[in-house]
Amino acid sequence: MFMGEFQHQLDAKGRMIVPAKFREELTEHFVITRGLDKCLFGYTLTEWAAIEEKLKALPLTRRDARKFMRMFFSGAVEVEMDKQGRINIPKHLMEYAGLSKEATVIGVSSRIEIWDRKLWSDFYEETEEEFETIAEELIDFDF
Repeated sequence: MFMGEFQHQLDAKGRMIVPAKFREELTEHFVITRGLDKCLFGYTLTEWAAIEEKLKALPLTRRDARKFMRMFFSGAVEVEMDKQGRINIPKHLMEYAGLSKEATVIGVSSRIEIWDRKLWSDFYEETEEEFETIAEELIDFDF
């Protein structure tokens, strides 16, 4: 399970160090793709296969399903971590997420998310105010 928030830099070649706490579970190869809210999603190969199976069940006759699958899968790349724990984020994904030099990497249960640091900060500030209301509406159990 992925959890936590980590600040990292991207170099001029688009390489970013993967947080040490995530490396073992992600393994040397994992998938990153376009996520929601202008971030990137990162999945283990096992989790990616499970998501692919779920998405294959979407009806091809639904236009919104076709659109989502095209965006999600066309942006996906299998990345390889080097010996220093770095991955190379392709240009098309950097542009999608607005990544330049500073990134925030967060763990979200079964995936990681890679955010431009400013976009994450803005999202966090906006969502922090709504956190309790969201919990009341979505979660039907006690912590």
